[in-house]
Amino acid sequence: MMPSFVLLIAYLLGAIPFGYLLVKWKTGQDVRSSGSGNIGATNVLRTTGRAAGIVTLLLDIAKGSAAVWIAALLTGSSPLWMSLAALAVMAGHAFPVFLNFRGGKAVASFIGAFLYLAPLPLLAVLGVFVVVVAATRYISLGSILACGTFPLAVWLISHPPSAVVWAAAIAGLFVIVRHHANIARLAKGCEHKFSFGSKKS
Repeated sequence: MMPSFVLLIAYLLGAIPFGYLLVKWKTGQDVRSSGSGNIGATNVLRTTGRAAGIVTLLLDIAKGSAAVWIAALLTGSSPLWMSLAALAVMAGHAFPVFLNFRGGKAVASFIGAFLYLAPLPLLAVLGVFVVVVAATRYISLGSILACGTFPLAVWLISHPPSAVVWAAAIAGLFVIVRHHANIARLAKGCEHKFSFGSKKS
């Protein structure tokens, strides 16, 4: 019963739509009706401003870490259940029950979950992300390449239990699949480029 409860907690944490709630509170608008239609930090930044985008990013990272931390607490730090909680919190963010299962790409919750579960490999691929975004200004491309290399980084750097490696592989693939529209725009050369500037405060 406890493991199932852990996964329910992780999913519900992931399903808290911080980006949607912040934009609704600040502007009264549904962030899903603007920009990319996403509830994540990048679209919040693009449509509502840097402050809201940064807060969304931090809260989404925090819920990912919290989900794995709770799983560790309730299962005696079981690698299997912590790994499943990481996937559950990402699923919650991508398919939130509170928004009719229309959520985000789960990058920030991915970061939070694996910051707890596999911190050194995560930091390594965040370096990949930063370099790619700095060179191209495509956040989507940085996310795709970082998530694609993450399972290999986990295996090479941490040598964790197999459950963690499999979770890293599934999580990385999940994020890439969630970027299918971005991949299509990248192929056409019409993907949105990231800018630190914002017209909104």
